Amino acid sequence: MKRLKAAYAKSPIARFVGCALRFPSVLRTISAVLLLATPEFAVAQTHPLESAETSSPRTTLQSFINGMHDIYRIVGEEGRLMSTAQNGANTNRVLRCLDLSEMPPAVRKSLAKEAAVCLKEVLDRIELPPESEWPGPDEVAEENLKRWTIPHTEIAIIQIKDGPDEGSFLFSAATVERAKDFYEIVKGRDYIERETTTPGYYEKFVSEPGWMIPDAWLPSWIRTRWYGQAIWQWFGLILSLLLASVLMTSIYLIGRWRATKLRSNVGRYWVTLVFPVVAMLVPLATRYFVVEQLQIYGYLIVTISLTLHVIFLVALMVLVVSVGSRLAELIIATPWVQPVGMDAQLVRLTCRVLSIIGAMVVLLEGGQQLGASLTTLLTGAGVSGLALALAAQDSLKNILGSMMIMLDKPFKVGERIIAKGYDGIVEDIGLRSTKLRSQTGHQVSIPNEEMARVDIENIGRRPYIRRSVTIELPSDTSLAKIRRALEILREILKNHEGMNEDLLPQVFLRDVNESSIGIFMRYWYHPPDDLNFLAFSERVNLQMTEQFETEGISFSSSGPGVQLHSKQETKK
Repeated sequence: MKRLKAAYAKSPIARFVGCALRFPSVLRTISAVLLLATPEFAVAQTHPLESAETSSPRTTLQSFINGMHDIYRIVGEEGRLMSTAQNGANTNRVLRCLDLSEMPPAVRKSLAKEAAVCLKEVLDRIELPPESEWPGPDEVAEENLKRWTIPHTEIAIIQIKDGPDEGSFLFSAATVERAKDFYEIVKGRDYIERETTTPGYYEKFVSEPGWMIPDAWLPSWIRTRWYGQAIWQWFGLILSLLLASVLMTSIYLIGRWRATKLRSNVGRYWVTLVFPVVAMLVPLATRYFVVEQLQIYGYLIVTISLTLHVIFLVALMVLVVSVGSRLAELIIATPWVQPVGMDAQLVRLTCRVLSIIGAMVVLLEGGQQLGASLTTLLTGAGVSGLALALAAQDSLKNILGSMMIMLDKPFKVGERIIAKGYDGIVEDIGLRSTKLRSQTGHQVSIPNEEMARVDIENIGRRPYIRRSVTIELPSDTSLAKIRRALEILREILKNHEGMNEDLLPQVFLRDVNESSIGIFMRYWYHPPDDLNFLAFSERVNLQMTEQFETEGISFSSSGPGVQLHSKQETKK
């Protein structure tokens, strides 16, 4: 804006209007703002999206040197606080002159900016051939030039063979990678006087703080460099990482506690998703502060950036898994799904598997940002998956067993079953095991891999309880008393409580032998409630005993007497 006002102040129109109204300073400012919006002024300015000219080694070298000089000049004129906004487009054009294809995307911009500054410092300290000797588009076409190296150096500008920069001449990836080494070699040399020389560029670049840290806070003694960084940068880095660690740990613990407490309330359970979201943003904010405000560079920033990027990926994976669990609870909360049934377990398992797949996609995509190729990541995932499958084959068997149980549905939560000799109520069907509450009150856990292949008697699905009894009378009982015993039993069971019209009670004289006379009695009771069935059977026994005594009918003393055989059957 200062240069704009200065340029416009010299125009005849500004002088004329200023003199006429006697408010030259105010008018010039207003006129400059109006002029900024005119098409003619916009054409005269550098287009912010205009790319660097890289059609030949000459144009690439010119674009790089002039762009770096413009950045340096604007920083000197406008001051530190304006440098980022004013030099954003210039920085992008400068970086377009570098081959950054071999740098990890997660740290690409930080490394590229440092490499560009180091490269400019090197070019300012070495002899360059005259610009007329730099190969231009004509020389490239005539000589079919693919590579040009600055004389007496290893700084190479090559033509890119493929990718989005195909055909462009850029500083080679090897040159960019070794730019810091080149600077360390020549930094003791004097600058060569040129119009585009930028003395002290690197020192200013690595030691000046970002806009959030005022220069007045940094006295000279704290700017002393130690192991590549200023003392204030080390302090800021340590405090930032400690604060980020404490913040992420606190967010994780509080979020886990709140999620467990509010799991039954679907609406509030979704609100707790804010904790993993905030935890995911912590490493991003930390990286921004370290890179943009503390201005940490070198190998240290590579390590820190990659570490924070990995932490961000882990936090994002946790977020994906958390969304999956909340989505499952949202589906289960609908009226069509029983919250404790097999369908609920299947919904949870499906959402969990899908969320794990989503987390793996995040991991693969994030790995590419760290510089690993997709082929390498898939190969590593395959090898790791195979090793994990071999190491956890028992757990995988249980997971597959749980899926078979959920699909086949031989039982569900709340039903009474008999499996592997255990008689109990199903309390939970997990990924690894099924939990039963036995009749003695003990909890029994049976691996799902075994539950999927053993015989299971589902008592909870029986339509009725059947009682089969053999009543033995003495062998010398008269025929009249035998007939009366049959009449008494049939009368007791006539239209009895819990009778099913399709399953009428049965009373027959079945056994006649030297030791006893056997009367067979069988009836069905429904619904299959154990306590009600036992109470009814007790009443039947009491009525039978009472009436037998009244009629003078006695039970056999030599045989086993009344034998109770109750079977639990499942309707087919």
